[in-house]
Amino acid sequence: MNLHSKLSKRVLLTFLGVSLAFAAPAAAQMQQPGQDKSIPLSKVERKNRAPVSKEILQVRLPKPTEATLENGLTVLILEDHRFPTVSVTLNIAGAGALYEPADLPGLATFTALLLREGTKTRDSKKMAEDVDRLGATLTASAPFGSAATAINASGLSDNLDEWFALLVDGLQNPAFPADELAKLKARLKVQARQVRSNPQFLVLERFNRAVYGNHPAATIFPSEASIDAMTPELLAKWHRERYAPQNAILGIAGDVNTKKLLAKLKTWLGGWAKTDLKEEMPQNPTPTAARKIFLVDRPGSVQTDVAIGNIAISRRDADYPAMMVMNRVVGGSPAARLFMNLREEKGYTYGVYSNFTALQYRGPWQAGGNMRSEVTEGAMTEFFKEFRRIREETVPAGELDEAKRSVVANFALSLEQPTTLLNYAITRKIYGFPADYWDTYPAKISAITADDVQRCAQKYINPDTIQVVAVGEAAKIKAMLEKFGTVEVYDIEGKPAALKPAATP
Repeated sequence: MNLHSKLSKRVLLTFLGVSLAFAAPAAAQMQQPGQDKSIPLSKVERKNRAPVSKEILQVRLPKPTEATLENGLTVLILEDHRFPTVSVTLNIAGAGALYEPADLPGLATFTALLLREGTKTRDSKKMAEDVDRLGATLTASAPFGSAATAINASGLSDNLDEWFALLVDGLQNPAFPADELAKLKARLKVQARQVRSNPQFLVLERFNRAVYGNHPAATIFPSEASIDAMTPELLAKWHRERYAPQNAILGIAGDVNTKKLLAKLKTWLGGWAKTDLKEEMPQNPTPTAARKIFLVDRPGSVQTDVAIGNIAISRRDADYPAMMVMNRVVGGSPAARLFMNLREEKGYTYGVYSNFTALQYRGPWQAGGNMRSEVTEGAMTEFFKEFRRIREETVPAGELDEAKRSVVANFALSLEQPTTLLNYAITRKIYGFPADYWDTYPAKISAITADDVQRCAQKYINPDTIQVVAVGEAAKIKAMLEKFGTVEVYDIEGKPAALKPAATP
């Protein structure tokens, strides 16, 4: 893959990264046109024959060394000498898309992407060559929905000084060259047209608008007007005002000597000047008060892609452990209720899941997937059946235990990677969690009761106020959706639309 293709792919993923994570239920397991519909169902059976330990997982995560540089930068260093590699994550709060001017969506991401496309001492080609020569990686992103810009780098420990210098150069001396910006704008305009043929994008766009309303997280892609408006001066201004060390956390994990590295960091990052900027989060989004159904008309579609949900919790919410377990029961895995019902029993879909987003602001719980157009009504009926079931019936003890073990097991497996441990440490710092937060996490999950799950479901999964987004051929599925409420129809450009005749087979 050439540099042009790499950048093009990186651009699209950067813009959609966080938002697509929100839409995992609707996007992750969709059947695409042309897939073999004759593939039989897997007929998953729960045998409950695996040996199960009733002991609560006891862990003590290694704690990184924490320091604060004179410019206010927080540094977390986690030594791990098993491999001769180092990973670096720089989280710059206040520089994310949440803080962009309303008429300039994409400003944060344009700025992040141009960091490695030219500095005062290296042009784009030289930067790319140096990164490749050193066997390193260097990326920056500020996806929609994010409060921060993240710069990530990795490489070998024996040439850390050289590749870390590239990160510092991009961070402190970006040139935002006009020619590279023009190339990026041209690519984004092409991609802005291409994504409108993707049902996953259309579901995500309409769902975010439905649940977030006027909150900045409602936006998932820059408008053509905002792309045209980007200039090197705007990017430089955003960088100058928003890239502030006192709001940043630098995490480093791998084969390093903490004492020696801290001394180097004071030199390497000493020129990054402290500012007066303080991060102030936008007001929390609020859940919608009535059920609404949005249909994006995509003529010719042979399937319906759906996302169903509403605003739920933030990451600091005390309900987070209960939400983890409740979500696992409803749709968080192929053994969950939605999958077993809609795929295994009814054969409506190849995949259906639920997920929830909990960040510094409240995000949605949502369920979704895709199904053949002709079974849209049946699938919707089963979605709402499962929503009522989790609210009205106590989860059986065996199913609850299975869900809790699954959550804890996934957490345990994640601890094998030093970068994951580093990310856990950064998360703890961002949210102000206590030092033993992750050590006690398995116990918190294990302590969740059936009453906790039901209370959580009753609080956050309300069929009367839930938002429904469907993408498909309106002439085929509108009447089916109307059985669940009044339907608003939009075209693939996001504009209100009149119903079109069904396509001729």
